[in-house]
Amino acid sequence: MSQSALPALAEVIRSGFTEGRHRGSLVLLDADGTVAYALGTPEQPVYPRSAAKPFQALATLRAGLALHGEQLALAASSHSAEPFHRAAVRRMLADAGLTEAALRTPAELPLDQVEAEELLRSGGEPAPILMDCSGKHAGWLAACAANGWDLESYLDPEHPIQRLARTALEEATGESAAHTGTDGCGAPLLAVSLTGLARAYRALVLAEPGTEQRRVADAMRAHPEYVAGTRRADTWLMRAVPGALSKMGAEAVQVVALADGRALAFKIEDGAERARGPVLAAALRRLGVQDPVLERIASSPLHGGGQVVGEVRAAF
Repeated sequence: MSQSALPALAEVIRSGFTEGRHRGSLVLLDADGTVAYALGTPEQPVYPRSAAKPFQALATLRAGLALHGEQLALAASSHSAEPFHRAAVRRMLADAGLTEAALRTPAELPLDQVEAEELLRSGGEPAPILMDCSGKHAGWLAACAANGWDLESYLDPEHPIQRLARTALEEATGESAAHTGTDGCGAPLLAVSLTGLARAYRALVLAEPGTEQRRVADAMRAHPEYVAGTRRADTWLMRAVPGALSKMGAEAVQVVALADGRALAFKIEDGAERARGPVLAAALRRLGVQDPVLERIASSPLHGGGQVVGEVRAAF
């Protein structure tokens, strides 16, 4: 299927008129891991972007780093750079004898618009610790320090921590990475299929308690604010739906696994963030989730003249 022929996952409705469509691919898994519903080409590789972070956090555990609770959740995060996120990143680095100067994340403003505006009003400016991946990088750096591995080259694909991250993702998806690139934070980026991602998240929630895989899932679910932020859909979903594990990725990638093994993954082809919530809520409903939080997640209004005149809504 050509990319132009991908089905619409969301429609843009303005004043009752269909103004546009956001196309992509989606897969839903039943509790037994079989494909229950699919649209587009979920078997084709995509860059998971930050949806790969649970497996990158798994690499820190496999490197022998004893992360727990909020710190382990932060190592799997795309955080909003709220004050508690920044403090936790600094603590993780300090525990390893490091400072934020060791971070190789690019200097950015907070991912969360409210936090970015407050920072600018207070005279702040972009910084590496504010980048949403700084928690993941702090975990990697701490693991490197604990093992005596080189700190300068920790983003090299052949660095020991990156080899561990690659193995963790490939084992969980059951796939060899189809392509290797560079993520926005500078880390190696591995292309795998949406179906593989859904099965990988399913494996995390169904892993035996106490295993490294389950520790990552449990930390994320127990501390969702550290995975995302107080104003983010991943946090809302994990707080509202018992046992749900949810993680977004840039360019409108989303993966969720439920406690019984049902799972979903999708990628909106044009990377439209405004379509993520409506598609996520519709996919969860198709999996049988019924919770008021879905209305909050699905909300994506369009405005005209200061009034709501339409919405972005799921098209399946």
